This record gives sequence, structure tokens and C-alpha cells, in this order.
Amino acid sequence: MRDFHFPGRSPVLATNGICATSHPLAANAAVDILKRGGNAMDAAIAGAVLLGICEPQMTGIGGDCFVLFQTKEGGEIKALNGSGRAPAAADAEALRARGEKSVPLRGPESVTIPTAIDAFCRLSEDHGKLGLDALLAPAIHYAEVGVPVAPRVAFDWPDAGKALQGHAKTHYLIGGKPAQLGQMFRSPAQAEALRRIAREGRKGFYEGEVAEDMVSVLKEMGGVHELSDFAAAESFYTDPVGSGYKGLDLLEHPPNGQGATANLMLNILSQFDLASLNPLGAARAHLEAEATKLAYDARNRFIADPDATRRLEHMLSMETAGKLAALIDPKKAMSAPAKLSEAVHKDTVYLTVVDKDRMAVSFIYSIFHGFGSGIASETFGILLQNRGAGFTLEEGHPNEYGAGKRPMHTIIPGMLAEGGRAVMPFGVMGGPYQPCGHARFVTNMLDYGMDAQAAIDAPRCFTDAGVLKVEKGYGEAVRVELSEMGHAVSVPEGPLGGAQAIKIRENGVLEGASDPRKDGAAIGY
Repeated sequence: MRDFHFPGRSPVLATNGICATSHPLAANAAVDILKRGGNAMDAAIAGAVLLGICEPQMTGIGGDCFVLFQTKEGGEIKALNGSGRAPAAADAEALRARGEKSVPLRGPESVTIPTAIDAFCRLSEDHGKLGLDALLAPAIHYAEVGVPVAPRVAFDWPDAGKALQGHAKTHYLIGGKPAQLGQMFRSPAQAEALRRIAREGRKGFYEGEVAEDMVSVLKEMGGVHELSDFAAAESFYTDPVGSGYKGLDLLEHPPNGQGATANLMLNILSQFDLASLNPLGAARAHLEAEATKLAYDARNRFIADPDATRRLEHMLSMETAGKLAALIDPKKAMSAPAKLSEAVHKDTVYLTVVDKDRMAVSFIYSIFHGFGSGIASETFGILLQNRGAGFTLEEGHPNEYGAGKRPMHTIIPGMLAEGGRAVMPFGVMGGPYQPCGHARFVTNMLDYGMDAQAAIDAPRCFTDAGVLKVEKGYGEAVRVELSEMGHAVSVPEGPLGGAQAIKIRENGVLEGASDPRKDGAAIGY
């Protein structure tokens, strides 16, 4: 239990259902769906689509999603891959011939086919109860009447808004300027697109005027996208990957998601006695940073399109983890094992819902960088992701940019399970930070005895591109000690990521937690 002398959040306790996400309007809309007889999948879809209006710099219907879910207590835990492919005419050699060293972040080349809508339609039909028209109604309403811009959204908008170009400036600036705290942001054009999806299902997005609107703007900018690419968009079910840690199983989304990176990190950290270390001390931060370097190097070598990933078992092997752990000097920082190939970014939303029947949903949804590619369609204002920037142009690499391929994805929903039973759906936003964030969240709880809210609240650090970013919550003496170990220490301008979680207690009570680094809340009933 937290010390009530100090500021902080208490966990939210409820029995009928909880939604935890990064904006209170979305959490409230999800709980309203539960009260109306919907299940956790219905609530997750409704909340997620609304987040695209509440946090447009982070996500939207022009993006992708990944989902882990258990439809009933003790049932099979499954994964849904809602990530899109590069267009059929994508050509890495053509980009290399132009002199490109990486896929352009803000060009049409980075736009993969958004597949979240196909995923929402599939999940609603297969596992929902209320139907798409009911689930999209909250987002349609708020897109029409507007939402007040929340503090974290206002903090992100000016810098992320620099990416906006062409029609996107019309749809995502207010009077030509970034939205400010408390201003109303409206998107009536998206409301119309959502009405068509509610009425026609996936055809309302991937065929007809909405698809034509997206393809038109991409072609204007030199893209090779065709209507056939959009019509062919398809999500698919798969199985989680996982590893054990201190009596629980950490389940992650398989490739092309980077979830196995979190499993490898935990396997490396399991070789050390973390529990004996100060949770906010330099020794723990150092070991985590070194494990991060090694696990992310493996990620960059192996994780790619599901059909191109070849060494997943090697990455998940405890033998591999043991060999990597042996490379760590507890007193001295190593150089980065390899240059991280992924561009820095931080823009994703995460949502989790558990209902009265204990259906548990872990749901992450993103347009990749802030405001994605910065490209929006003219009529409907659909902001297109730049997930293709997750590809490499290295010839022969499993994650090489190519026709019809899915890129390595950073977004990863998480699920803690015990004996096949979901005990905590959770997620940590923050782009490349996410696997490190998963490992820290789990070790905060299982090594240091924190509850989910305390584990989320605790200060974070992350080694990224040769710099160890250490949040302000750490003491100055810790930063000095880390510098003496050889780390290049900095205090990041903004916080590291955000997180949400719901614990399903043994007595059936639900315990929700939401990150104060974001604007959101855990709401139950």
C-alpha cells in the first residue's frame, strides 16, 4: 500500500469490469459499453477508436494494432496481428538506387497499408456482442462535437505537429497552429469515414471513396499504392510467445512484433539477483541497461515479417540468455553491441479491459511516429502511419523493405498468466522502450513486491542509441554513479512511455492501474 503522505494514485478496485487507458473519455466510453451489455472486446474496440480522436498524434484508423486476449477464464490465450503490409510494388532496390540509406520517415514509401480497421471488424464479429455500429458511436460523436485537448496531448502536439504536411495541416492544426491545452479538437471528416465503416464494415474503409481518398493522396506524393493493396488488407490470429519468470508466464505478441525482446530481457535478468539490489539504485539500472543492449541487438538481427523470422526459438532460449548475461560486467557499461536500426519514436496508445466474465483484452494501437507519416487523405482526413520506417534497406536482411511484407513492429501488448489463466493484461507505451518497459514492470512487481500502480509510477531509465536516459525521479547520486560506470547519462525532456494494467485477483476482484505520465485513468464499476 502506498504512503498516503505523498502524492500518487491508488489502484482502482471493481468487480464488474475495468478499462485502463491513456485518456479518461476513452476509458469511460469503454466502461459504458460494458454497462450496456457489451463484453471486454466490444469495450476495447470502442475505447481504442475513440483514442484516435482524443490522441490523434498517437494513433488513428490509418494505423495498425496488436491484441492479446482470453475470451473466458481458463480459456486459450490468443493473439491477433492487425499489422499491415507494404504495397505490392514496394522495391528496396529502387530506394537504394535513389541513394536512400533508410526508408524515408515522412514519405509515401513509409506508409504500409493500415490494418487496424480490418482487425476491429474481425474481432467484433468473432468475439464481440454489440456490433460495430454501437462500438463506433462514441468516436463518431466526439469526432463531431470535439474533445478538449488534454495536457499530455498538448505537450506532444507542437513537436509532433512538425511532421504534418499537405492536407494533414488542414485536418490536424487549429487555425494553422498546434492545438493547445483545453482547445476543442474536432474531426467531422473522420466521423463520416467511421459512419461508413459502421454501416458497411471493412468495405467502408478498404473499398470505395474512403480507400480512393487514401490512395489518391499517396499517388500524388509518388507512392506506389493501389486500391488492390487496400482491398487485400487482412489481420490474422496467431499464438503468443512466452517465458517464465518467478512463477508467472510473460506472454507477448509474436513477430513481426518485438515482444520476444521482452522475454529475452527477462531471461537475461533472471541470471542476476535483482531482488537484492535497490530498485532505484544504480546497480539495478546498470544491469537493466546492459540487458537492453543485448536483447535489442538480437531483436534487430532476427525479428521481421512472420514469414521471414528464422531464429525465434534461439532468441527465446534460456541458453542464449545465459551466454548473453555472461557478457555483462556488473561494474562497467559496454558499448552498444550494434547500432539500433530503428528510428527513435514514442507514439502509441495502449488499452486494457477485463469484464465481469473475466474476458481479458490487451490492446495496443499506433500510427508509429508522432502524427505518423504526416500524410492525411484530403476528404476524410485519415492520417496514415509510417510503419514502413521500421524496415531496413540492408540487402538480404530478414526485415528488408519489400513487396507485401510486414515490417518489424515496436508495439507489443503484454499478458501475465499463471497456469494458462490470464492474471494481468498490461502494456507499456513508448516506441522502442516497450520491451524494456515490460521487463521493468514485471521485475518491479515480482522482485520488489510493488503493486501494479506502484510498478507503473516508479522512475524509469532506458539506454537508447548510446545514451542512458534517466527520468527525474532518480536521485542525482544515481546518475553520477551510472556515469562513473561508463554510461552517457541524460535526463529526457519528456517521460519514458506510459503504461496501463489490470490485475485479476484470486478472489475475483479487479485492480486497475494507469500511468500518471499520460492523461488517462483506470475506471471500473
